[in-house]
Amino acid sequence: MNIAFRVDASSQIGTGHFMRCLTLASELKKQNADICFISRNLPLHLSEMLRVKEVKHIPLSDNHIADSIDELAHASWLGVSQYQDAKDTVKSISGQIYDWMVIDHYALDVRWESIVRPNVKKIMVIDDLADRQHDCDILLDQNYYADMQLRYNGKVPAHCQLLLGPNYALLREEFRSLREKVKVRNGEVKKVLVFFGGVDVNNYTFRAIEALAEIDAGFQVDVVIGAQHPFKEFLENVCAKYGYVCYVQTPHMAKLMADADLALGAGGSASWERCCLGLPCLLVALADNQISIAKELSAVNACIYMGNNSEVSLLNLKKCLTQLLANQALIQNISKNAFSIVDGLGVLRVGNKMRVCL
Repeated sequence: MNIAFRVDASSQIGTGHFMRCLTLASELKKQNADICFISRNLPLHLSEMLRVKEVKHIPLSDNHIADSIDELAHASWLGVSQYQDAKDTVKSISGQIYDWMVIDHYALDVRWESIVRPNVKKIMVIDDLADRQHDCDILLDQNYYADMQLRYNGKVPAHCQLLLGPNYALLREEFRSLREKVKVRNGEVKKVLVFFGGVDVNNYTFRAIEALAEIDAGFQVDVVIGAQHPFKEFLENVCAKYGYVCYVQTPHMAKLMADADLALGAGGSASWERCCLGLPCLLVALADNQISIAKELSAVNACIYMGNNSEVSLLNLKKCLTQLLANQALIQNISKNAFSIVDGLGVLRVGNKMRVCL
């Protein structure tokens, strides 16, 4: 199969869309698929990641003056109109026959897809929002919603296959491997993992570090940040001050999660990574699209949802953390429930659906 991915990453978008696409691409590559990523203004460290993994990267021109931006809530993420982006994408793949165009972008909808469709055999959309129309053959939403079977009614063609829920969560192979070795946590907390996404523009990472330091319960603390984190050097110094270990753009996230007894973190794709390894989490929603996911996980006692980024202060975080540490039975129960939600085989299921659909 020849497969193209249209995905972007930035301080505004974050890196989660790119990383889950790369996870799917890596699995498909093992099945001898030829992969290319089509992106506009992709950060250098991510384009380097593609080079190391021997994935072709086609950068779209950034010389356009932003023209008519449409009404989509995330339209500004694209930097140009959907029409211009679609034209650029078609030009970038001209002369090639692609079996699949995989789109993971909140700023693209049926208008973009209808322009690109004549140039590819099939279209797959990865989405979380269910807020716009699509012209696609497969739609993947890996998130957990009580109404997930209804969210895309009227938003996709009748023939579109819906891959919905954490059974299709796109997790790397190391999560599958480590899942076989980890156990439900017993509630005792010796090691804590702090990870609020690759970018974390509001620096919740620092808030979590301060809360842990003030409680001072003798934890081992691992802090993970992305290479794009706007406070990278500051956080490295703060971690050194408290004796915490700071990892920048680590390739060992699965191992760090497997070794931890408790996490402090954001929603998004990391939620499914934590669930796969049974890692209990105090969760803050750092984006609007993370709120409903966090609430749904909290409703089934698979995390502790503290609120969104405007609601959780250092005081709230410290209070919630103190209460949780005093309740080992609750920590154990959260771990058990989280562990039951994701089995780590989602990327294999998605790859199989793509092959069968051709």
